[in-house]
Amino acid sequence: MTLRLGDALDVLRTLASSSVDCIVTSPPYYGLRDYGAPGQYGLEASPAEYVEQLRAVFAEARRVLADDGTLWLNLGDSYAYPPGSAGRQGNGQRKGRTFTAEARPGTRAAAPKNLLMIPARVAIALQDDGWTLRSEIVWAKRNLMPEAVTDRPTRAHEMLYLLTKGPRYHYDADAIREQSSAAQEAHNRRYARQYESHTARAATTGQPGNSNSVGIHSRPGKGGRNARSVWTISQTPNPRAHFATFPVELPLRCIKAGCRPGGVVLDPFSGSGTTGAAARQLGRRYIGIDLNPEYHDLAQQRFAQGVLAFDEGGAA
Repeated sequence: MTLRLGDALDVLRTLASSSVDCIVTSPPYYGLRDYGAPGQYGLEASPAEYVEQLRAVFAEARRVLADDGTLWLNLGDSYAYPPGSAGRQGNGQRKGRTFTAEARPGTRAAAPKNLLMIPARVAIALQDDGWTLRSEIVWAKRNLMPEAVTDRPTRAHEMLYLLTKGPRYHYDADAIREQSSAAQEAHNRRYARQYESHTARAATTGQPGNSNSVGIHSRPGKGGRNARSVWTISQTPNPRAHFATFPVELPLRCIKAGCRPGGVVLDPFSGSGTTGAAARQLGRRYIGIDLNPEYHDLAQQRFAQGVLAFDEGGAA
């Protein structure tokens, strides 16, 4: 178990190429919170600067990731506020910040109250930088922080992107198969019989037959169904952790599917170590990086309660 204190980009540059098997992370969201750490991400002057900062970080992370590795990136969105607006305050959120800066040089600033589409901007930038975007997953929250809004629906989801270095990568679909209802199981068994029938026909005639989606909805001998792209997971606040933690169930699913047994999991924005807790639970090794000494110390205390040793890195 390795915990490093320092800027994500600086520390990533010290790691060996192709040395990790899976990255699961949630960077500071754009313009939402002030963590009180000099050099923190999320307080850039414009969406474009924020996107460019993350593009640079994940370009270095791509070098560190194995060729068959996976990146699971959780991002929330934010809104534009009028010039001079203090926006929401308290709970570590930004104070006196303006978020109407232009998205790209030469373009018009987003008008106040605009949803900035930050997750989509980042995902597209990573695609342009060479990443393969394999899935857009919606994390639907059963419990959530209330919003004092009356002119739009309350946001109850965040985005989770699955990105890879290329078309071939490690992915264990069976590890995160979902439970099915009795009716769905009957439907799956019917597809399984059709799958076997078409397979037998192909072996006899040499023709594949018109199987269409046979074998996609169900795999012979496998219960449940392939994981869907909406994951409904409750938030589970940790009273000792900082306010922006995600539930351990989220990295658990990512690691089960995207990291081979015994592999190495990396979180460049480790925070209180939730990804590390999931990695330890699943028997994977872990590298966590965080800029904030308070969260770094909290993660150390969290893992010290277990039996794993530390390789403590100093500030980069």
